[in-house]
Amino acid sequence: MALPLNDEQLERYQRHILLREIGGAGQRRLLDAKVLVVGAGGLGAPALMYLAAAGVGTIGIVDDDIVSLSNLQRQVIFATGEVGASKGDSAARRLAAINPGVDVRVHAVRLTAANAADLIAPYDLVLDGCDNFETRFAVNDAVLKLGKVLVSAAIGEFDGQLAVFRPDRAQSPCYRCFVPEIPEGAARCTEQGVVGALAGVMGAWAALEAVKEIAGFGESLTGRLVLFDGLSAGSRKVKLRRDPHCPACGDRPADASIQTD
Repeated sequence: MALPLNDEQLERYQRHILLREIGGAGQRRLLDAKVLVVGAGGLGAPALMYLAAAGVGTIGIVDDDIVSLSNLQRQVIFATGEVGASKGDSAARRLAAINPGVDVRVHAVRLTAANAADLIAPYDLVLDGCDNFETRFAVNDAVLKLGKVLVSAAIGEFDGQLAVFRPDRAQSPCYRCFVPEIPEGAARCTEQGVVGALAGVMGAWAALEAVKEIAGFGESLTGRLVLFDGLSAGSRKVKLRRDPHCPACGDRPADASIQTD
């Protein structure tokens, strides 16, 4: 039986509870949820703050980097005085200031194919805001193996994309149905420019999709990709289909690590 909300929670989350789509039951689900955010960068920073403000009970942060001055143009969770400090520890302090009721767990490691499953296993949902395809592939393979929900966000110079992947649903595509191999010439944000506010838009949007999946309201993005153009302020949705030849979730996946025992 779910625990009732206490007086402090009723006041803090009043604007959620007033929404018919969330209410007390949905807020309780948020308080009981465990979300792992991969990367405390441009996308992860706003996502982390909105997840903490929303009352997600347990938030994990995977990031082994330190704060640099060039991060501050978009990674709004950090302050100038934290340059040189651990991103994970700095982010955890900020989340505690936003909402001391959240249990924040810092994983100061780089997520790889070798450790992804162990990092993800304790959590219900993964929000991936990393900046490279190797990590995205490792996250994808682990959520497939573990049956976890994945909210995946990415940005370019002026554009962003967002999708939700649910391996617990029949015929649901995975990330590698969409991107089977690392694109030729793929660049990280350190190698190209990016508008800081764009990271805020897509990171907050990713947090919204995570809240929707946890609380169980609205229309899920599962099986669809949102493309956002910051230059024109336009967006569109593209339907994603499961690829039977996908190297990760296909009928004969190339990566045996995602196959269940």
